[in-house]
Amino acid sequence: MEQIIATVRSFEGALVVVPAPGGDLPEIAWGDAFFYYAPDGRMPRRGQPYGTIVTKDYPDDTASGLDAPGRWRVNVKVDRPTFAELTGEDPRALTRPRDHAAADTVLPHPVYGGLGWIAVVDPADRTTELVLRLLRTAHDTARARFGD
Repeated sequence: MEQIIATVRSFEGALVVVPAPGGDLPEIAWGDAFFYYAPDGRMPRRGQPYGTIVTKDYPDDTASGLDAPGRWRVNVKVDRPTFAELTGEDPRALTRPRDHAAADTVLPHPVYGGLGWIAVVDPADRTTELVLRLLRTAHDTARARFGD
C-alpha cells in the first residue's frame, strides 16, 4: 500500500489525501487514501478522486472482506475500453458473478464497477505494476480534464 501511495505522490500535480483523526474528513475515511490531480495542493471541492485505497468495509461496500486484518483494496477509474480489456465486460452491462474478495485479481469495483471503476484487493506480484500503470493513466486523464 505504501508503495502505491508513494508512487502516486510522485506524479506531478498529484494530491494524496489520507484522512486522520483531527482532520475535517469523517472518521469512516480515516486511514484510507484518495488520489486527485490538484496542482494547487488543495482537495478539489468538485469532482471525485481518480483512485482510492480503502482499508475497511464501508456500510454499502462489504463484498471485498476488508475488515479482515491486513486486507485493503485499491480502486481506479478507467475508460470503457480498458475496463472491457481487464474484466471482459462493458461496465454498463455487468452480468458475471465475481468473487470480490479474491486477492491480487483485477475485478470490477463491487459497487462502482458500472461507472468504470476497477478494484484489486491486496495487489501483489500479478497486479501491482498494472495498478501503478492504471493510476498513472487515470492521473494523466484527470490532468487533461483540468486543462493543465
